[in-house]
Amino acid sequence: MGLFMMKGEQNNLIIIGAGGHGQVAASILFANSPHPYHLVGFLDDNPSLIAKSILGKKVLGTVAELPEIKHDCVFIAVGENNDRTSLYHNLSSKGEKFVNLVHPDAIIASDVEIGQGVIACAGVVINTGTKIGNNVILNTGCTIDHHNRIDDHVHIAPGAHLGGDVRVGMGSLVGMGAIITPQNVIGERSIVGAGAVVRKDIADSILAAGVPAEKIRDVTEEDHL
Repeated sequence: MGLFMMKGEQNNLIIIGAGGHGQVAASILFANSPHPYHLVGFLDDNPSLIAKSILGKKVLGTVAELPEIKHDCVFIAVGENNDRTSLYHNLSSKGEKFVNLVHPDAIIASDVEIGQGVIACAGVVINTGTKIGNNVILNTGCTIDHHNRIDDHVHIAPGAHLGGDVRVGMGSLVGMGAIITPQNVIGERSIVGAGAVVRKDIADSILAAGVPAEKIRDVTEEDHL
């Protein structure tokens, strides 16, 4: 699938989430010229945001009100992996179409495969042979080297760097400034702490931190992935 699922002003986009990440998503949309979609507005379940104007677009209501608003496609701009995953499955079951938002300053090799609902922020680099799943956040300035596999619902935080042939399992978080050395695997629903250096595989549902990264504890339901 290409960087944009569909193009043209007739495609009306709703951004789900009006917090900081939602504002980044909108700014990436506006940074593209011409804009690939017409942003109708935001939806957010935070009552304090309803009816506010953000970057010139209103918060139109809660997520439950999505069917009442004319639109063609959505983007889920929620940073927390668990919440974003739940929203993705919920909206997928209702037939919603998801778009990708890619900053014009991102560098992406021509053969990279990208799923749907993906954001690639400013300064992102994705090298040849890499596959990116659905509903993935590639945050500001992260680099994904050659032949990586980034599974669904992953968040690669700002400034994280992944060497070649790395795999990041479904729903995991690679923290800000972390380094994953080549040919290592991060298991599903795991957390790599900020600034960690991963030199060996990390199992599923593990919080790992430090230099070199070591298991700190198991990930719990209370952890924000």
